[in-house]
Amino acid sequence: MSTFQIQDGPDAEAMIRRVIDIIESTRTLPLSSSVKLDNREEVLELLEDALARLPQDLRQARWMLKEREEYLGKMQREGEDILQAARQRAERMVQRTEIVREANHTARDIIEAARDEARRLRLESEDYADQKLAAFEIVLERTLKTVAAGRQKLAATPVAPASERSNGTVAGAGSTDDTIVATEAFFDQDQFE
Repeated sequence: MSTFQIQDGPDAEAMIRRVIDIIESTRTLPLSSSVKLDNREEVLELLEDALARLPQDLRQARWMLKEREEYLGKMQREGEDILQAARQRAERMVQRTEIVREANHTARDIIEAARDEARRLRLESEDYADQKLAAFEIVLERTLKTVAAGRQKLAATPVAPASERSNGTVAGAGSTDDTIVATEAFFDQDQFE
């Protein structure tokens, strides 16, 4: 809303234009470049009214300029606020992007460390299992050698016929020393039952 009072009637510019029209429409005097102004009083009255209205029009123009400057200032401040908010939002987005990038980098590091640890544990487990299997293989080889040696002993010792076993002597042996030797070489569990 304006703070000035608007006068009824034409403004100063319209009055000045009317004076210009009157002057342009005047006739020149014969044989002269001068003009004769028939309605001099009307022109003076229009000029005085225009002069009286001019301060009002100037105030109105100043007020409009001031209002325009205030509006432009307000729009400039709002624009700066919008730009500042946009910059802050962009900074937050960049920070979020940095945080996400850092989180992804950390996640890759953690995954790589976990893979390295899993690889190390797998290799250690394989080494442990290989050591245990090697030790078990050695025990089995010794057991196989012992079994093979026992089988060879069994195969090398002749079995006495049942009739000779009952008296405790081996066929063809006349002394008790031979009986002891044959008995020591072969253990018959059925004999002690």
